[in-house]
Amino acid sequence: MGGGCNLIGAFSSSHTHGGESPYIRTTSFVCACSDEDSDLTTGTKLTFRMPYAYTVSEVRASLTTAATGGTLLEVDIHESGTTILSTKITIDASETTSTTAATPPVISDTSLADDAEIEIIIDAIGSTNAGQGLKVYIIGYKTL
Repeated sequence: MGGGCNLIGAFSSSHTHGGESPYIRTTSFVCACSDEDSDLTTGTKLTFRMPYAYTVSEVRASLTTAATGGTLLEVDIHESGTTILSTKITIDASETTSTTAATPPVISDTSLADDAEIEIIIDAIGSTNAGQGLKVYIIGYKTL
């Protein structure tokens, strides 16, 4: 099973008078948590360390192949062993994105510390087919 995490940045205008920009620079950690062809299973799928202090503004997940069956896919994000979500990320059966989930995720801890250990964990999977190709997106900005 392959996995990895890439930082994708969407930067706003820079300040022309020197010093830090007054604009928040949104970045995204895009984390591949499985390969594209194998059915997902529960458990820890990816562990990495934060390269700097980070403020989380949004989380989401997607699948390459949708889960089927009566239950949904449920994903959690931990910082140093503790969840950052009071309502976990879900992808409903037959869907490929959490953005259309009946219950949206709720972030309870928006501050990720520099060098904190981050874990992406699948807590629950669909009863018939768990889906394939999980990616988790942590969206926010470097804490200044």
